[in-house]
Amino acid sequence: MRYRTLGNSGTVVSVQALGTMTFGGEADEDTSGEIIRAYLDAGGNFLDTADVYSKGVSEQIIGRWLAANRVEAEQIVIATKGRFPMGPGANDYGASRRHLRDALDSSLARLGVDFVDLYQIHAFDALTPLEETLRFLDDAITAGKIGAYGFSNFTGWQLTKAAWIAKVHGFAPPVTLQPQYSLLVRGIEHEIVPAAQDQAIGLLPWSPLAGGWLTGKYQRDTVPTGASRLGDDPERGMEAYGPRNEDEHTWRVLDALKEVADQTGATQAAVALAWLDAQPAVTSTILGARSVEQLQQNLAAADLELEQAALDRLTEASTPRTEVYPYGPLAVQQRHRAIAPPKA
Repeated sequence: MRYRTLGNSGTVVSVQALGTMTFGGEADEDTSGEIIRAYLDAGGNFLDTADVYSKGVSEQIIGRWLAANRVEAEQIVIATKGRFPMGPGANDYGASRRHLRDALDSSLARLGVDFVDLYQIHAFDALTPLEETLRFLDDAITAGKIGAYGFSNFTGWQLTKAAWIAKVHGFAPPVTLQPQYSLLVRGIEHEIVPAAQDQAIGLLPWSPLAGGWLTGKYQRDTVPTGASRLGDDPERGMEAYGPRNEDEHTWRVLDALKEVADQTGATQAAVALAWLDAQPAVTSTILGARSVEQLQQNLAAADLELEQAALDRLTEASTPRTEVYPYGPLAVQQRHRAIAPPKA
């Protein structure tokens, strides 16, 4: 396992994080504990959860595991999130000081800890001024309840605005952003990745295998079946990932992925994860798992480093469609500037 600093902080995390959205749902408590143990045995040290995962049960399972394994718990970097509804009231969701205060305290109680290393705003809240959210987060750092903070599912302008508000007011800066990112979902490269690089913010990609599409289990002209990150109903079109089955771009990516996997002898999932790990600003990739076996298959990617030719093949095949201004070739040409040699 390799390690990096958590965004622009000094905390060190493994390049693969353990996502725990399945805990308390697809993975029962015993299985969840086995998954944590297998992850730590592989050298991982970064657990990512959220209050909304199984309505708090994921955090409770982690909390009981931490209490029963105190020596290992000392080495784990814990991240959780707040923002989405945890009750029926008008103030039971959002990024207001009122809701985040209750959400953070409740998460700490479920986890059985006084402090989490990373607290993330799960999504942007258009009703709450960012100043209010950021002041709360800065106060939580001062109070010793969180070590650092980040965001999830923010756009580029939202991330940049938050970073600059923090700078203007002297608040602690954000250190991470958790976006959807994979060979099949590369739209964040237009604005979000540059915004993160500009502020030295680390990316924690979720759904790195695009709901299972990058594992090699889907074939052309075959309706997808089985569990995914958001459900197992193929009639919904796996809306988080788009109607992939009839999308030629998808099959072009999968063909390239299979080609590189065959050349390297690695699984298609491992190759997809290795490509993502090599992208700019990526700190740690979040792996979800329903079983120990599934986790171990994906952990194999931690030490896989693809040759440049393989990276280029995958990048070319998966390049997002950019015909529309301001992301097409004309716009790129308009933004280009180079120092020309002096005329004779």
